[in-house]
Amino acid sequence: MRSRGQEFTVGLFLIIGFAALVFIALKISGLAFGQDRLAYSVSARFENVGSLAIRAPVTIAGVKVGEITKIDFDSDTFEAVVTVGMYQGYNKIPADTSASIHTAGLLGSQYLALSPGGDDESLEQGSEIEITQSALVLEELVGQFLFNAGSNSSNEDEEF
Repeated sequence: MRSRGQEFTVGLFLIIGFAALVFIALKISGLAFGQDRLAYSVSARFENVGSLAIRAPVTIAGVKVGEITKIDFDSDTFEAVVTVGMYQGYNKIPADTSASIHTAGLLGSQYLALSPGGDDESLEQGSEIEITQSALVLEELVGQFLFNAGSNSSNEDEEF
């Protein structure tokens, strides 16, 4: 009889441990059930979103105020349209806020950083952020550096 009680205790302990691991994995991955926190959506247009992904954080001064909910392509303007879900409690963000795509660390994931303006009106459901700065693509920067370095060295050879 004692062995059956121990088996039950060990089984219960394993189930609780597994549930805790699933909970921690969901929290770390950002897949927690936070959709109910989204209060309103705004959009922004970018020439290049780089590797910005859905559920990427949206920050103001390093504080997460929302997340990316959708990334579309506008075939008329050939721009990426990013839809941002803003959390409840962040409803007084000025309408002239600017958005730029930043990278966390040197080769980290990308996120959207908002810089508030000074307008008296606030962003609201369906607003569009007009001032945007696209992502810096590392490959393009390296290519430009190599191209410029190559053209400078050829000019030096011609002078001699």
